[in-house]
Amino acid sequence: MSKTNVISEDAQRGTVVTMINIKDADSGENGKVQCAISNNIPFVMKSTTSDFYNLMTDSDLDRETSSGYNITVTCSDEGVPSLSSSVTLTLQISDVNDNAPVFEMSSYEAYIVENNTPGLSIFTVKAIDTDWNQNARVSYILEDSSINGVPVSSYVSISADNGVIHAVRSFDYEQIKDFQFLVKAQDGGSPPLSSNVTIQDQNDNPPQVLYPVQTGGSLVAEMVPRSADVGYLVTKVVAVDVDSGQNAWLSYKLQKATDRALFEVGLQNGEIRTIRQVNDKDAVKQRLTVIVEDNGQPSRSATVIVNVAVADSFPEVMSEFTDLIHDKEYNDNLTFYLVLALAVVSFLFITCVVVIISVKIYRWRHERLFYKSSGHLPVIPYYPPVYADVGGTGTLKPGSYEVYGTTDSRMSDTKFSGPFSQSTLSVDHSGSRTVPRLKTDSIEVR
Repeated sequence: MSKTNVISEDAQRGTVVTMINIKDADSGENGKVQCAISNNIPFVMKSTTSDFYNLMTDSDLDRETSSGYNITVTCSDEGVPSLSSSVTLTLQISDVNDNAPVFEMSSYEAYIVENNTPGLSIFTVKAIDTDWNQNARVSYILEDSSINGVPVSSYVSISADNGVIHAVRSFDYEQIKDFQFLVKAQDGGSPPLSSNVTIQDQNDNPPQVLYPVQTGGSLVAEMVPRSADVGYLVTKVVAVDVDSGQNAWLSYKLQKATDRALFEVGLQNGEIRTIRQVNDKDAVKQRLTVIVEDNGQPSRSATVIVNVAVADSFPEVMSEFTDLIHDKEYNDNLTFYLVLALAVVSFLFITCVVVIISVKIYRWRHERLFYKSSGHLPVIPYYPPVYADVGGTGTLKPGSYEVYGTTDSRMSDTKFSGPFSQSTLSVDHSGSRTVPRLKTDSIEVR
């Protein structure tokens, strides 16, 4: 009765899909009709009356297995020869949200380089839903949890549409080595599925060379006698890496050398050995550049310069290595510090000169203003000591004198105030007593 039908995938067994009406104009056996469908499909034909058949479900349907069927119904009569006709029914299976999202992996292990930039994309999780349309649209949610008492959302975030996980902060392996959190993918159905993600240390620290020590101004050179044979141990490069695991595995390589055919470096132990017999034609000064790499991703490296002296005597070494004592980098640094010191000294000298001149000018101007305001030179009072007349033959009479002196001799004067007052005692040479002197008039001497 309809050649196109739609049925839900959660339809129960025995659900009628469609009804088919059959007519044969013959009579008797020639008019009896039998209908059948192909095998291996979850449907069956059942007769209700002589002219009607029902197409029914025979088992559970699954749209994810087969989203539709083309069912061919063939009806034949019982005549001889038998005549038949057929019709094809197109049946669509409508979707039901019966499948939860499934992650590609049951758990994820992600690696991130510490000291990363906040907002950096760490990795991507992906979940697939075999349903259709809206039922298959997956969204990603970061489950609530805490790491050392801090919400996980302070460490990472996830894009709800595509599952890209971003670092919210910069990670430090020395503070937090790894942690776990849950991601839930859901499509509106249930239950949501989750996946654990582990953040582990990624390489952060480059190798550190312990020996030979790299100094700016001092000469460090390894001596190799000219009689050295093949395999002679020149020195050993020693380096460490503070990272852990395979990130701390170090390898040593000879990057540059004055004579690459003379020396080699052990890949694992950093030993520098001769690979041929040393002869008189070899240069005294040999310069090797060794690179030390760790096994991190990406790999970090450090380089070290090894100076080798091929000689039998120390004076020969010093004559050849004079230019290495003051290399370019050291000279550049020395020049910088000398210029800086000269600038500081010059600045201090100029500052001192300016201060001294300013003080001199200030004092000169202050004295001029003082003399102009006073109108004459300042008078300096002077009080000479008082002497008692014991001999009676002095040139000055006993008394009190006041002398006024200035820098101008024309304006100096001396004033005689008179003899001692009643309270002034005079000594009698007879030793019998002390008598007071008489008060006399004052005189003024100019």
